[in-house]
Amino acid sequence: MKNILIIEDEPSIADLQKDYFDINGFTADICHKGDEGLRQALANDYDLIVLDLSLPNMDGLDICKQIRAVKDVPIVIVSARKEEVDKIRGLGFGADDYVTKPFSPSELVARVKAHLARYERLVGGRGRQHFAGQDTSASPTEEIRIRGLLIDKASRRVFVNGKEAIMTAKEFDVLTFMATHPNRVFSKEHLFERLWGLDSVGDIATVVVHIRRIREKIELDPSNPQFIDTVWGAGYRFTV
Repeated sequence: MKNILIIEDEPSIADLQKDYFDINGFTADICHKGDEGLRQALANDYDLIVLDLSLPNMDGLDICKQIRAVKDVPIVIVSARKEEVDKIRGLGFGADDYVTKPFSPSELVARVKAHLARYERLVGGRGRQHFAGQDTSASPTEEIRIRGLLIDKASRRVFVNGKEAIMTAKEFDVLTFMATHPNRVFSKEHLFERLWGLDSVGDIATVVVHIRRIREKIELDPSNPQFIDTVWGAGYRFTV
């Protein structure tokens, strides 16, 4: 049974989320304060975290950033902050999805199920991944080598000139998809539909933010990328 952590300061909203998760076969823990939620998230292996941004004691964006630094658990932000800049910041700090309040509980459950299913496919049934101590063995067919870039599909690790570039599950998915389809131009809409598969508000922002984060990790000069090019008016292309 999948276990979800809800970090939400409004008891009525947290209880509503928990009720819907219970009905759909999940278990859920609730934390009403930001610092407590962070401690709970880091101390336990949750399958997914639902995170508010406006929390007592600690801002949700800081929580998201600190969780993402050490764990590759899916994070869904549920917040009343509706501005595009908030969505971009949330996704930029490592969240996998951004849902604005008021929200449909059924839609939230559907998104959570989609992220859990996608995460299970990404890790290939090997269980939760932390960023340290992963198996580095891989056969040549499980590796993509392009100039100084090495993508190890088996261990889900990326190396640039021999140095590991730490990727989230979604970043690895985007990079691997594009690297296995080199020199093809993919629109933001196509990438979102192919890799997220959700009818999500702010989808274009999601793709843009993930491409930016990947560039920061694999490009020597992100402002002058050598791997992922922007094809203005069309989308992105992985160049070999």
